[in-house]
Amino acid sequence: MTLDPVHFEGIARLARRIDHGADERDHRAFAETVWREFLDPLVHDGRTILEPIDGVSRHLVDCEDVALCARPFPTEHGLDAGTINPTTFRNGLVIDIAQAAMSATPSDLDVHRSRTVVATVHSNDETARVDDRWDRFDEGYSRSRAVKVPPLPRFAEGVVHALALYLAESEHARDHAEDVTDLLVLDGPLYPRGLLRWADQHPDLADFLLEDPRPATVLENYVRLVETFVDRGVPLVGFVKNPATRVLTRAVKAKDLEAPWTDDSAFFSRILERGEYVERDGDRWERDTSALTYTGWFRSRGGVDRPLSADGDALGVERRLDAEQYEVTFFVLYDPRDDLCYRIEAPYAFTGDPDLRERLTRQLLQDVAISHGPPGIVEKADELARISAVEKESLRESLERRFATARRRTYDDHRWGDDLG
Repeated sequence: MTLDPVHFEGIARLARRIDHGADERDHRAFAETVWREFLDPLVHDGRTILEPIDGVSRHLVDCEDVALCARPFPTEHGLDAGTINPTTFRNGLVIDIAQAAMSATPSDLDVHRSRTVVATVHSNDETARVDDRWDRFDEGYSRSRAVKVPPLPRFAEGVVHALALYLAESEHARDHAEDVTDLLVLDGPLYPRGLLRWADQHPDLADFLLEDPRPATVLENYVRLVETFVDRGVPLVGFVKNPATRVLTRAVKAKDLEAPWTDDSAFFSRILERGEYVERDGDRWERDTSALTYTGWFRSRGGVDRPLSADGDALGVERRLDAEQYEVTFFVLYDPRDDLCYRIEAPYAFTGDPDLRERLTRQLLQDVAISHGPPGIVEKADELARISAVEKESLRESLERRFATARRRTYDDHRWGDDLG
């Protein structure tokens, strides 16, 4: 049933009762002040949490011009992992299954065929057992493993999801590192951000993160991945489609200043968006969509990036290079055609080199300009790793038969269907 026009108007009228605070121009002006005065470097609680590598800077490049430039890296590989989403059964098991895949340009059918599959299992029944040995399938092209996680009833779904996703991704990346000749682009952050965020969420999760070997093993995979690529002289980056960090936002608010944006991405959108106010429909902002805009590179040592900073503990994982080589560095790219910000991350081991830093920047700008969105190599990896809604349903039914039980369903499952994610 659709809204009756009178009801729609009644709901819309609520906007007249909301004072949205400062004028839009004031918000833009404050963002400019933060950009000019706070970021070289940004200090919070006595620590430098954000620092430009080569000065605070903004740049723009015409979309068509950069799309036609010579490519700094002739070949690219992408990597992603997809899951069936956490599934709870009536017998108390909570399971998620992830598969990771790698894409290549030019295409490499053997690389595309290979998969790493990880199932993570949570059970409150201490008699439940899991054979956690690696197994090969598909004529040796792919491998799989099941992992049992300790009883954490309140967080079971989040834990099985994060461990399955990041273990599959990191294992597949390490297994195929030698296939990458020029550049690897991870679909997502450089390190397992979802796992590292546990320390801020709840004492039980923080204890699990520090005391259980499984999270540290996953992080160690990413640390070793960085070392492998540094040793081979082949760079890797993480392409974050939906950056939601709040490191800068929290630091500004800690200075008793009211940051009028919800997260750091909203801030960067403010300072990277180009346009002008026009006297049409009131004083309306009109965006210029002809050019991609982007920041210079920053070193990030706050929030979930702190453990891999030079003074972080890396959750106890041994780092074989100088600690600063692992630090997360990033630049933010704004695409005005879709009004979207992307965050590109790389270890300082690569971005500390000015020439390589410039080549990485130009490659990612060209990828976004051509794809009108995330790089094509990332979208291809996503396509290879994705488990469709129909496949998810079939896999869950297969698990029901294997365990001689049924999924635990809610009314929302009945109303909207099982695959809500």
